[in-house]
Amino acid sequence: MLVLAGASALSLACGTSTAPSPADTPAPEPPPVDSSRAPVFDEAFWAVWSDGNAELSSYDLAVPKYNAPRKGVAIAIFVTETFSNSARVKADPGKHPKEDEFPVMKLNLMRDFQTGVYDYHEMLSAFVALQPVNRHPAGSLVKASFGSQEWCGHVYSQLLFDAAGIRYTSHSYFDGEADQELTLDYPGDGLSEDALWLWARGMARPTLGPGETLAVPFLMSLAVSRDRHLPVAWKPVALSRSGSPKKIRVPAGEFEVDEYIAESSWGKRIFRVETKAPRRVIEYEATGGEKASLLKTARMQYWQLNQPGGETALKELGLAPRPERTN
Repeated sequence: MLVLAGASALSLACGTSTAPSPADTPAPEPPPVDSSRAPVFDEAFWAVWSDGNAELSSYDLAVPKYNAPRKGVAIAIFVTETFSNSARVKADPGKHPKEDEFPVMKLNLMRDFQTGVYDYHEMLSAFVALQPVNRHPAGSLVKASFGSQEWCGHVYSQLLFDAAGIRYTSHSYFDGEADQELTLDYPGDGLSEDALWLWARGMARPTLGPGETLAVPFLMSLAVSRDRHLPVAWKPVALSRSGSPKKIRVPAGEFEVDEYIAESSWGKRIFRVETKAPRRVIEYEATGGEKASLLKTARMQYWQLNQPGGETALKELGLAPRPERTN
């Protein structure tokens, strides 16, 4: 297996030193941010997303791994939560002062697929602010975390987006990676690859009009960094939105979609998003052969369905419970 260079090389490649500044040195002011491309979370948005339910979508998944195509399942969960800015977690009622709380859209994206005798379980969590916070406009990513579990070992990494910098933490089984903590630069108009599923749905900045293109700094996703054993780094990305809708067919049926494309030096990602509300991701493709096609969508309070019998709700997603034993 390829291994990542040591933490010192990663720091040089990615951002600033983690050494604390002298107490009498003021914190650097963040660069100005163009708020004109921030999404608007209006009454129509909250009429859908404040009903106490999460939106769950299942996808047929194809993933290239170890020089072979693999079949699997992806689950995308979108739900609004109240977030604590100090703790960067979901805020329990009454535990934090009101000035520390703000609403977020949470994405939990799971990918499960088999590789020979053993399987992979991967999960991305991404949180986008639904109001201005930390000197950044609404639609800014405030946290992303990624975990991967497979029979060789597991890894976990996290990004916390502050006013002028990004706190990066990583723990890995693999030699040369191990435990890392550093601070990354945060360009004011930068977009993290971990926010792309939210960006394509119009929930993360920068928004694009039909036929529009835009070049911005682009932060490699935690999943790509892990898969390629590369340091997280900023590179340019070309963002674009199709000028006119088209129709596609997936297992969930036929849909009229817009295409949202992000093309960088480490690949091209295409999101086909339905033109009508709630603008779900109907199909996704990436360089190398990864593809996800929508199976079904359901809205539910899934966190209350963890008792025996709750697994019957999987039928609403076109899925079946795991067998008690694999044969």
